[in-house]
Amino acid sequence: MMDKEILEQLFKRHYGKMLKMARTLLRGDADADDVVQEVFVRLLEMDFKVQEDKTEAYLMSSVRYGCIKRIKRMELRERIGDLQRVAEVGMADDDEPLVELEQIRDYVDRYLTEPHKSVFNLRIDEGLTFKAIAERLDMNINTVYKHFIQCLEQIKVQFIKK
Repeated sequence: MMDKEILEQLFKRHYGKMLKMARTLLRGDADADDVVQEVFVRLLEMDFKVQEDKTEAYLMSSVRYGCIKRIKRMELRERIGDLQRVAEVGMADDDEPLVELEQIRDYVDRYLTEPHKSVFNLRIDEGLTFKAIAERLDMNINTVYKHFIQCLEQIKVQFIKK
């Protein structure tokens, strides 16, 4: 575990630069502050040896990596949120379906390939979480997300006319 006095010195010396970088890379101040705080929490938990000539580079790289991870998670959540609405297949303002579910199922069965078809059916028909689908199909959860998003994009192109 890192000495709290050393951590405090690192915080005072580098926090401003780290936060500036995080704010540049991320959309919101709260997310930027979270990433920087996470870096310091990890430092506190690990046995980090301070090497003056490499410390700043390590901290800035940690912030950059944390921001990249946060951006990927945000983008994935946003894409899934947007595309999952397509799975409900565009309800009109009066709550009448624009496309019958059977048409979508027929399209999925005919035109989607594996594992896209299985991912879609497990998510929509069985209501499984992405984690459960990943376990059942022995896939990485990010791969399951990717396949589901691709399915929804194909369905959107096929059924949602603008």
